[in-house]
Amino acid sequence: MKVTNVAVVLIVTAAAPPAACPPVAGKEEPSVKRDQASEGKALRYFIRRAMNEWSVPGLAIAVVRNRSVVLCEGFGLRDVRGKREATAETLFPVASLTKAFTAMALGVLVDDGTLRWDTPVREYLPEFRLCDPAATERATVRDLLCHRTGMPRHDGAWYGLALSRRELLAKLRHLKPSRDFRSRYQYQNLMYMTAGVVVEAVSGTTWQAFLKERVFGPLGMTATTFYSPECMKMPQFAMPYRRRGDRAVRAQFDGRSSAGAAGSIVSNVADMTGWLIANLNGGTYGGRRIVSAETLKEIHSPQMVVPEPPEWPEMLDVAYAMGWKVQPYRGHGTLWHDGLLNGYQAKVGLLPRERTGIVILTNLMGHFVTTLILYHAFDRFLRLKPLSWPKRIRQKMADAQREQTAVRRKITGARAATARPSQPLRNYIGDYVHPGYGMMTIRLEKRELRADWHGISHRLRHSHHDVFELDRPLWSTREHLFFFTDAEGRIDRLAVPLEPEVDPIVFKRVLEPHAPPRE
Repeated sequence: MKVTNVAVVLIVTAAAPPAACPPVAGKEEPSVKRDQASEGKALRYFIRRAMNEWSVPGLAIAVVRNRSVVLCEGFGLRDVRGKREATAETLFPVASLTKAFTAMALGVLVDDGTLRWDTPVREYLPEFRLCDPAATERATVRDLLCHRTGMPRHDGAWYGLALSRRELLAKLRHLKPSRDFRSRYQYQNLMYMTAGVVVEAVSGTTWQAFLKERVFGPLGMTATTFYSPECMKMPQFAMPYRRRGDRAVRAQFDGRSSAGAAGSIVSNVADMTGWLIANLNGGTYGGRRIVSAETLKEIHSPQMVVPEPPEWPEMLDVAYAMGWKVQPYRGHGTLWHDGLLNGYQAKVGLLPRERTGIVILTNLMGHFVTTLILYHAFDRFLRLKPLSWPKRIRQKMADAQREQTAVRRKITGARAATARPSQPLRNYIGDYVHPGYGMMTIRLEKRELRADWHGISHRLRHSHHDVFELDRPLWSTREHLFFFTDAEGRIDRLAVPLEPEVDPIVFKRVLEPHAPPRE
C-alpha cells in the first residue's frame, strides 16, 4: 500500500503555536531553524518509506522539544475504504500508553494526600483478593503499577469481555500466580485495571471522570476519550487494520473492553503533545501544575528489573517504573512504552535530559514501524549517526517467522492421522466453565467442532486422540486443547494453555446429574 495522502500540521518556533501549547521563549537562530527544517524533512521521508514497506494505512506523530511542538502530523489514511486522510486530529486507541496516565492519576491523589504508594491495596479495596494469600495482604499500589504481584498476564480472563471492573476484580482470586510475590517482573493488565478501581475508591468518582477533570482538562486534551462502540461513529476515528501477508486488511472492532485503566484511552497526537510536555517539564504544562515534580520523578524511577536481555547492543538492561520502561540508549537515558490493541499499535518515547518527546499512533497491528521511527528519531535528535534500523528489523522479522514456522511444524508433526477421537464428536458438545476465564461452549457445525468463547467462534482442528488445535485469530496463535473423561467415560473437562506461565487452564463441563455417557 502506498501512502499518497498526507495531512500536515507542522509547528516550528517560527510559527504561532496553538493556544494549548506554551510559546517558546526568545528567538531561534537561523541555523537552528534550518536544522529543524532539515530534521523534519528527513523524518517525514523516513516515515513514508517505513509505512510503504510495512503497508501501514495511517499514522500520526508528534514531537516536542523544550516545551515546543516541533512536529505534529498525520500520514496516510485513517480509513482506506473511505479514502479519509489521517491528520494530527485523527483519534487512535493508545492501548497500553494508558498505563502512564493511570500512574499520573494516582500521583495526583498522592499529592492530594489521600493515597500512598506503599499502602496495601486492601486498605483502599477491602474486597481485593488474589490467589496467593501473602500477595493479597501485602500488595501495595506500587506493586500493581510495576508488575510484581506474582501474577502473569492472564489476558484470556478479560480480553474481549464487556465486564465491569468490579466483576473482573472478583475473578482475580481464581487466577494462579506463576512466581512468588515481588520476586519477578511480569507484565500485567489486570493489576492496572485494579489500579483504576483504586482511583475510584479514593476519589469517589469514576476513573474516566477523574482523568478528565484532573489530567485531560489541565493538559488541554479536549478530544481525548475512551474506547467504546461509539468510537466508530466519531468522524475522526481511525479504522482498525491487521496484517495479512504483505497487505493490511480490516480488523474486527466491537469496542468491548474491560481493560479500563490498563489500555482504554483514545486520543490524537495533537492532544498528546501537552502530556509529553508535562512529563518532560516536571509535571507542569502551560504554567499549570498537574502533578508535583517529586511525584513525577517517583513515577519515572526504576522500580523492577525486566528480566529480558536488551534487543540491541546499543541498549542496556531495561527496568519498569510506573507505567514507563526505563532504558539507556547509546549513552542517553530514555523512558518509553508500547501500546497494542486489535487493529492498532502505538509507541511513546522520552529523552528526559534533552527534553524531547515523541508519540506515534497507527491503525495497524503486527509491525515494527513505531520502533523504527522512534529510534531513528532518537538518533537524529541526539545528533548521532543513524543506525540501520530498517535492515535490523527486517532481520528480526525473518528470524521470528522462522521460529513460528518451526513451532507450527512441531505441532503438525505431533499429529497421528489414524488416532481418531475416542468418542463421537457429539459427545464433546457442552458448556465448560472456569471461574476466572468464564464459559467456553463446544458445539458441532458441519461435522467440525467449534469453541465459542468471549463472543468469538474458534475453529477446532483435530490433531490426535482427544487433542484438538484451537485457532485464536485475535492472537494469531494456535493452542492445543485437550479433552478428558471422568471415571464413567464421560467427557467432563477440557484444558487449554491460554497462559503460558502457568499450567493449562482447566474448564469443567456442566453435566446433568447422573447423566449417562453418550454413545
